[in-house]
Amino acid sequence: MNYEYFIAKRLIGSKTYKSSISAPIIKIGIAAIAIGIIVMMVAIATGIGLQQKIRDKVIAFNGHITISNFDSNNSQESVFPISKNQDFYPDFKLVEGINHIQGVATKFGVIRTETDFEGAIFKGVGNDYNWHYFKEFLVDGRLPNFKTKWSEEILISQYLANRLGFKLGTDFQMVFAKDDPEKLPNYVKCSIVGIYNSGFQDLDKQYVIGNIKHIQRINKWHEDEIGNFEVFIDDYSKINKKGIEIYQNTPSTLNTQTVTDKYYSIFEWIKIFDKNIYGIIGIMILVAGINMITALLVLILERTQMIGILKALGSNNWSIRKLFLYNASYLILLGLFWGNLLGLGLLLAQKYLKLIYLDPSVYYVTEAPVYISIGYILALNIGTLLLCLFMLLLPTYLVTKISPVKAIRFE
Repeated sequence: MNYEYFIAKRLIGSKTYKSSISAPIIKIGIAAIAIGIIVMMVAIATGIGLQQKIRDKVIAFNGHITISNFDSNNSQESVFPISKNQDFYPDFKLVEGINHIQGVATKFGVIRTETDFEGAIFKGVGNDYNWHYFKEFLVDGRLPNFKTKWSEEILISQYLANRLGFKLGTDFQMVFAKDDPEKLPNYVKCSIVGIYNSGFQDLDKQYVIGNIKHIQRINKWHEDEIGNFEVFIDDYSKINKKGIEIYQNTPSTLNTQTVTDKYYSIFEWIKIFDKNIYGIIGIMILVAGINMITALLVLILERTQMIGILKALGSNNWSIRKLFLYNASYLILLGLFWGNLLGLGLLLAQKYLKLIYLDPSVYYVTEAPVYISIGYILALNIGTLLLCLFMLLLPTYLVTKISPVKAIRFE
């Protein structure tokens, strides 16, 4: 044990080691570990961050699960009303994990100005509407107040406002056609009190959010009738399970649809990020491991005489192999330290300074989102350390093939 301790110190911290031929290769190995951990951290943080951002934006406009009539068509417009007098509203007591239910209605209309017009969906909401997500999206003004019966206040997207030249406080009319083309259309006066920008352009260019009572009046519905219910759950990972439970605990005339089914292509697209992350992690660990294997092989060859002396003094192969594994552990930990320091620095800079911007028409976000969690950082570091050490077991096997007599004479 005294010999092992002495040699371990020589291998790890001696001046001879630091100025040896292997020093540049050792530095390359440390750099490979550091670069690998940086790339893996960035891949996970941005991949998961992008998934969550896109998911939350779609959920903001639709809820996790929608409850509607079976005979509703596939358009974005509410056609057949549902009574709010349901056993599951406003509290869904038969299913756990539901934190909010709200009644909404939608109707397609045309925003008309003196010089232009634009088609949009008027989403009617009431006092039960959860503005949690739109508080984050708000870029100017305030959220609408629907306490008055015929409130004309609306929330419009920055995309539509820019296209039509609207500003905060602008009044306009929205026109809704009737089923009978010979009859005059319905008009709703709107006053902009807030402008939002979710960064999800496909949805921003569709929705204007206003008072549900306008849709009830146009469709000649009663005050307790809505287009559909939007359900929000606590745990997104259980969305399919909760969708089935909600369906089983609602009347047979009502249907349920999860947001992942409604926007299937979007959620399938963001699932691909997982495969990309796994691929990057695999490649980076492989590259780092190969670099460390190369460094360890050079170190073993450089210390051939020392290995021969230790064997001549009675050390067994495994005890000598452990010395090199201890050294490799130190080098890997050194690489992990610098990798974590630089990686976290880059992620925090992006999180708070927004250095990298993305095209919202392609990625549905305006800047690269970052998700930072101590859990995945620890798992990444521990996994990298263990996998690299496992890969280094093979080159240390070379120690068993070194003959003491030949090693002592080795130059």
